[in-house]
Amino acid sequence: MYTLYNHPFSQHARRVVALLELAKLPYETKQVDLMNAEHLSPHFLAINPNHQVPSLVDGDIAIHESGAILRWLCTRHELTDWYPDNLAQRAQVEQWLDWTQCRFGPAVMGIVFNTVFAGDHADNVALNKGHKEMEELAPILEAALEGRDWLAGGEHPTIADIAAGSNIAHLALAGAAPSSANITAWHERLCALPGFAKALPPQMAKA
Repeated sequence: MYTLYNHPFSQHARRVVALLELAKLPYETKQVDLMNAEHLSPHFLAINPNHQVPSLVDGDIAIHESGAILRWLCTRHELTDWYPDNLAQRAQVEQWLDWTQCRFGPAVMGIVFNTVFAGDHADNVALNKGHKEMEELAPILEAALEGRDWLAGGEHPTIADIAAGSNIAHLALAGAAPSSANITAWHERLCALPGFAKALPPQMAKA
């Protein structure tokens, strides 16, 4: 059984929860109390010296970074629907995973952290930067979904959809989710998947 160190407000952790649920893989979660600096404790630093969530422990192996964990699970369990072995399709998945991590994610973080969590310590420069970047990034995602149900273009969602979709759910916490037609329809398809729905932020999860 896998052990996932997570926090319910981490979109990076939630995308791993979504895949574990969707693939019906056995796991247990251990919530890291970020508010009380548990992520800086000697115990957690021994698991993840980067002091971030998620971390997945598989026996003697500890894996950090959500994209690496998603790839690990797909490769280990031959989840070729979620991580296609067709090279052209896999290239699309890799592209969107990297785009989500390197471009989309930081803008989302700037918006959500400074709108929802930072309180009086909000960084308005970072907040405005995030919104400005989203003016460019949301249309890129919208155009990519034109005429297709999923980012890699196949009939089945992939880990690229899970990763990017977790950021849309995160933006919704700040009331900043894109409202364009293709993104909205795509995110609704994702939220209709029970495993993805189970990994939504607490405020968005259905009772």
